Amino acid sequence: MALPETIFKLLKPRRKASGSELTREAMANIPRHVAVIMDGNGRWARKRGLPRYSGHYAGAENLREFCKWCIEFGISYTTVFAFSTENWQRPQQEVDSLMKLFLEFFARYEEELAAEGVRLRFCGETGELPQSVQDTMQRAEASSLQRNKLQLIIAFNYGGRREIVKATRDLLASCKAGELKPEELTEEHLSARLYLPDVPDPDLIIRPSVELRLSNFLLWHSAYIELWFAKVLWPDFNRHHFTAAINDYASRQRRYGGLSKEERG
Repeated sequence: MALPETIFKLLKPRRKASGSELTREAMANIPRHVAVIMDGNGRWARKRGLPRYSGHYAGAENLREFCKWCIEFGISYTTVFAFSTENWQRPQQEVDSLMKLFLEFFARYEEELAAEGVRLRFCGETGELPQSVQDTMQRAEASSLQRNKLQLIIAFNYGGRREIVKATRDLLASCKAGELKPEELTEEHLSARLYLPDVPDPDLIIRPSVELRLSNFLLWHSAYIELWFAKVLWPDFNRHHFTAAINDYASRQRRYGGLSKEERG
């Protein structure tokens, strides 16, 4: 990937900090699936007097580091929000640079991802993407099928509402075909028609930057998800922040509408 040398220099200080370690409680309660809204790339670049695409390149470099932390901590799945269905509204030059970055990321890190045991998967309206991007997705999925250290799921041209509408349309088609009766429909029927029905719901969503919202990300899957926000832009999100998120997650009680052990007496 043609990552400008300036960005490498800016990222090096971030990598030197090893950060805190996982608590015993966290090591016993590692989330199976962590999702990330990779927010703040453009602002990161603007603060440094760089063009917005430089921030996206820095964010891609940080994703590579993030995958290593997930493997180190024993996390099985991570879903990252790379490009939303709303991002087409951005300037054409920025959209084009994001598509180019997608292609360059896999060209640069294909061998490294293979060595790390990372399986690549994608969710979203991928059929609407440029053919070169679709071809790269297909190759990445096919070549990484047997890897089992980490499933990296990239939400690209993804929208949570669009996913639910797509699943609902599939359900309506099944009802129309007589395969299901409307009164028989359950949550499981809809879940089975989402983009990647075999992937478990995330346990934790992390959002760097100062925004405190889901932004149309994994809406169906987030009914009982834990949220963690960091006041740091994604390219500056480091192992210390990730460790803090996992430690905090492990300290919470996930009751799913029930009672805690203390409340049950």
